[in-house]
Amino acid sequence: MPFVRIDAHGGDTDDDRLDALGRAVHDALVETLGIPSDDRFQVLTAHDAARGTLRHDDYLGVRRDAGIVFVAITLRAGRTTGRKEALYRRIAQLAEEYAGTEPRNVFVTLTENTSADWSLGDGLAQYVGSGSC
Repeated sequence: MPFVRIDAHGGDTDDDRLDALGRAVHDALVETLGIPSDDRFQVLTAHDAARGTLRHDDYLGVRRDAGIVFVAITLRAGRTTGRKEALYRRIAQLAEEYAGTEPRNVFVTLTENTSADWSLGDGLAQYVGSGSC
C-alpha cells in the first residue's frame, strides 16, 4: 500500500507527462516490490518551471536540470536494500521510457512506517493484524 507523491516541472504536456510518470512509478512498484496492480494511490503535481517552484542542485555530481522529477513514496517497512535499489533503477528506466525523463533527473525517496500508520478509509486501520502489502 504505497502512497506516492510526484512533483515535476510542467510544460506543454503537463497532464500527459504526469500520467506517464505516475504509470512508471506504479509499474515499477508492481514489478519490483510485488504491489498489487490495483493498489494505486498517487498525488501528481506539475510546477511552473518559469517561476522555479522546484529547487535542485548538482549534489553528488548528478547534473539535474528543469526536467527534475521528485518522487516520494511512503510504504510499510520491510523491503531489503536490494529490492529498494531495484525499485529506484526501474522507476528511472520507466520514467525515461514512458515520459522521456532522463534517469539523472529522477529523484526518489522512500519513507517507511508500520501497519498501524495506515487508514484506507472508513476510519479503520485495515492493516492492523493483517499481512497484506
